[in-house]
Amino acid sequence: MIRFSPVRSTVLAAGLVAAASIGLAPLAAQAEEVVNIYTTREPGLAKPLFEGFTKATGIKVNTVFVEKGLAERVKTEGTASPADLLMTVDVGNLLDVVDQGITQPVKSDVLSKAIPANLRAADGSWFALSTRARLAYVSKDRVKDTALTYEGLADPKWKGKLCIRSGKHPYNTALIAAYIVHHGEAKAEEWLKGVKANLARKPAGGDRENARDILGGICDLGVGNSYYVGLMRSGKGGPEQEKWAESINVVLPTFQGGGTHVNISGASVAKNAPNKANAVKLLEYLVSPEAQDLYSRGNFEYPVVPEAPVDPIIATFGPLKVDNVDLVAVAKARKAAADLADKVGFDN
Repeated sequence: MIRFSPVRSTVLAAGLVAAASIGLAPLAAQAEEVVNIYTTREPGLAKPLFEGFTKATGIKVNTVFVEKGLAERVKTEGTASPADLLMTVDVGNLLDVVDQGITQPVKSDVLSKAIPANLRAADGSWFALSTRARLAYVSKDRVKDTALTYEGLADPKWKGKLCIRSGKHPYNTALIAAYIVHHGEAKAEEWLKGVKANLARKPAGGDRENARDILGGICDLGVGNSYYVGLMRSGKGGPEQEKWAESINVVLPTFQGGGTHVNISGASVAKNAPNKANAVKLLEYLVSPEAQDLYSRGNFEYPVVPEAPVDPIIATFGPLKVDNVDLVAVAKARKAAADLADKVGFDN
């Protein structure tokens, strides 16, 4: 019988364990009816998606939340691992899982047609399922700009007016990495020095605190992810955060000659997936119009399918033009980005 070490999780269903203990034939039958997910995202966030999949297919979804050490866990389990699908957030984390050799490529016409080429691996080793944009939060009262570039964050006109979280946080590391891909390390260093010179306070807190500090008059411009605005404006963050959100307008910055920087949530099929066919079915369901709508409305994330509807709150930001930079190149530039943040003393 397969044993699972304790994690803060929704554990695999008892039926899976029972089937494993009573012979190969029942196990094979059970394998056709389940798909097992290891995820670094809280399972509750995706619960409506999994429930929709089960309703549509009859296939039960079992989830294990692995906050840290997902790759190490799957490696330790080896060929006995029950994991069928590995789900994570941030393209760098997703590619790390692939690079660890614990995934397998899959072919699916459904996935290839639904997901834009820059949001999936050419060999089918990973697929984006939703995106989140790195935005500008600006003061309604003090900022009249309706268009901004990431390059412009270093403009001296913002001196003493910019709030942002740590430069070493993955959200900002990915943004710096995208800048490196666009402009090279030397220009990225100069840009980062300019951004640092514009800070109203030391980088700290989260993205929502940037909106708070705009309301408090500490800064006029903040950098934050799109879904946080949805959480604040929807009331899910509480009445205080609704006030923060009321104080800001949202601008979709772009790179010069490019689009808006996005990061992703995504998934890969596990190398030793005992229910590979079901894993692929789940992936295909997750890019269906129904599931993409649930992603959008449930988590205020952008769908990866271009024609899928966007949550009404997020839609007020205007049309999103996704930057077409190679996400693999961005992921590979993360270390250089983190090194630059240290070099310029961004968080000091």
